[in-house]
Amino acid sequence: MSLRDWFAEKRNIKKLDADAVNSKLTDKELGELWIHCFSCGVNITKKEWRTNLRVCPKCNFHFRIGVSDRLEHLLADDTDWFSEIDETMTSANPLDFEDTQKYTDRKKEADKKSGLKDAIVTGVASIGGESLALAIMDFSYMGGSMGSVVGEKITRLTERALTDRLPLVLFSASGGARMQEGTFSLMQMVKTGSVLGKLHEAGLLYISILTEPTFGGVTASYGMLGDIIIAEKGSRIGFAGRRVIEQTIRQKLPADFQTANYLLKYGQVDQVIERSALRSMLIDLIRLHRVASGMEPTPLAPEKGKKQGNGSSPSGKALV
Repeated sequence: MSLRDWFAEKRNIKKLDADAVNSKLTDKELGELWIHCFSCGVNITKKEWRTNLRVCPKCNFHFRIGVSDRLEHLLADDTDWFSEIDETMTSANPLDFEDTQKYTDRKKEADKKSGLKDAIVTGVASIGGESLALAIMDFSYMGGSMGSVVGEKITRLTERALTDRLPLVLFSASGGARMQEGTFSLMQMVKTGSVLGKLHEAGLLYISILTEPTFGGVTASYGMLGDIIIAEKGSRIGFAGRRVIEQTIRQKLPADFQTANYLLKYGQVDQVIERSALRSMLIDLIRLHRVASGMEPTPLAPEKGKKQGNGSSPSGKALV
């Protein structure tokens, strides 16, 4: 970009901001029409932002997205569909945990805010003509924390993949284990790792996709156990947080530490992919593995709860 173009763009941004202020819209109305990019500071119309898959068209900053937006992107064709399984599963309160708020009350708030029952949605799907077992984590539900439900749903989905001879694709977005469930949440690391080992022994494909952010016990377990590990552009990925590590080793870490590109540089992920290219790459990888393995396509029929081609968002119940 030339210096003249840069100044022209800045003038255009200021004009858009001024037009928004002078339009006499309320803050709420402005928030419904515009979104502010954290990276470059540009205000983007929400229509343009959604069309661009929640990616800033100016600087290519990838915003966090939840289950419904992820499915909207993946189910791009009319023939694509997703059927949720174990949709009613919810956590108990095995430790009767209470800090500033009871765990049961905190969960109710998260249910209402996110429209989900827990931090993950699992099911079977057909995308681009390829059948697969699909799991998507949602950071908006208690920071995507991994509790008993997350571990159990991943385990059941993997067992379904073993039974039906399906590839498994898992999108991670998590701050780590859920402290309100203590040791029960830590046990999910072993449980998911064990069943994923069986998937590997069976010669079935597991693609792990790390999104913004993926940390803690999720990174230390199923997040890094994929046959192919893909990081979405702009994701931060690690175990402990940056501040904790710096305080422990008493050293300043590189500016790009724990970024997707940093992990790619040191061989901890196989590829860093922009959101717009993710769907087609998944289809290609699944098809390539199936053909190379001499496997026939696994025919699946949509089950009772179905979301087909760019439909409405999941509600935590069956997708219809």
